[in-house]
Amino acid sequence: MKEISNAELSVLNILWQDAPLGANEVVEALASSQGMHEKTVKTLLNRLVKKQALGYEKEGRAYRYYPLIDQSEYQLKESQSFVERVFAGKVAPLVAGFAKQKQLSPEDIAELKALIDNWEEEQSS
Repeated sequence: MKEISNAELSVLNILWQDAPLGANEVVEALASSQGMHEKTVKTLLNRLVKKQALGYEKEGRAYRYYPLIDQSEYQLKESQSFVERVFAGKVAPLVAGFAKQKQLSPEDIAELKALIDNWEEEQSS
């Protein structure tokens, strides 16, 4: 998978929420949420098509875009890459950093505990 810029990720986030969408719908969403201009958004759409991150279907004179990459797969790949680059592949220092900054909510902690419990059960079976 080719690298996705932050601006391109904004486009993908819109389409992961609701696809397929026409270019004008994507422009509207990003203009209101991030102040992006129409030409910028259309350039981003074209880049993502070239990177094979988006597909499109022609509907009359317009194009409707949809993601070709799965959001959870992308997030997993990017999080693994981040942990490798910044934390030498170790997740514990990342979580510890959030804990030290008191950025873990009780819900986050419960979810992490459940993930660890599930992982331990899978390892023992």
